[in-house]
Amino acid sequence: MGARLLPALAERGFAVVATDLSELPEDRRVHCVATAAVDLLDAAAMTALIRRHPPTQVLHLAALLSSAAERDPDLAHRVNVDGTLGLIRICRQELPTAPLFMFPSSIAVYGLPDPAAKAKQGAVGEWEWTIPAAVYGCNKLYCELLGALLSRGPGARLDFRAIRFPGLISAETLPTGGTTDYAPEMLHAAAQGKPYSCFVAATTRLPFMTMPDAVDALLALAGAPAERLTRRAYNVRGFSVTAAEIRDETLRHFPSARIEFDPVAARQAIVDSWPADIDDSAARRDWGFAPRHGFTEALADYLIPELRNRYKPTLADTAPRPPAR
Repeated sequence: MGARLLPALAERGFAVVATDLSELPEDRRVHCVATAAVDLLDAAAMTALIRRHPPTQVLHLAALLSSAAERDPDLAHRVNVDGTLGLIRICRQELPTAPLFMFPSSIAVYGLPDPAAKAKQGAVGEWEWTIPAAVYGCNKLYCELLGALLSRGPGARLDFRAIRFPGLISAETLPTGGTTDYAPEMLHAAAQGKPYSCFVAATTRLPFMTMPDAVDALLALAGAPAERLTRRAYNVRGFSVTAAEIRDETLRHFPSARIEFDPVAARQAIVDSWPADIDDSAARRDWGFAPRHGFTEALADYLIPELRNRYKPTLADTAPRPPAR
């Protein structure tokens, strides 16, 4: 998300100070007035950075994603919870006015008990089924609740706003450890002419959105007047599809792609607990959320052109396959 967010912020006239564990590459530094290689968990270094560049807005993207969090729950807690709490603490202590604190959350905060309940429920609202079934969702939900609490009442030293993102699909960056990454992994593999074994079942249904729509949503919520907001955490989504539908649409554009399904039990259990769809009506009502990309538009207008340009696939794969009858 950061790769797409930096130019979007610069285009809107923001003076951006960006951090990462290692120094950012030049094509990202060019959008910033300053950058720093700093560990989020290094409180002294983060405090010094915020004193040098006092922010009015903080967009806190650092996280250990869901699959990685399951493998190392202690590290996940340190990064996702301690890192977030530490950054909030520094902002509240060091800044003269309450900063806007944007927090990308996740549909991982939801936890349905089984696939039957998931199918029966349909689209889940922000107040429903917040019983996460995995470490990452627990981390994110706690931070949501804490941020909302610290933003409450007159004189609050924080303006915390969260978006519960569905699976995100980007053409610019490779997936890195998310449980919904089967969708972008499938597309990136097909564009490179590589075989792909999908780690969830073909019938698995989840909500997704494109990375450009996700960045637009983050900036739209950040710019929304506080009096318009009815909650601290909002659902957003672009479309809800099965893994088989993603495969079929991928094959329309890359007919020689080799895609099979070989579900991994631990990862399947996580996605089975996540909703098949989410209700984003509050975001549409309160701050005008309106994604550009439905499913077919996401591939035809954004993903496929960008992936072809990135990987330059063979000529045999440049003509779309006719729709199945």
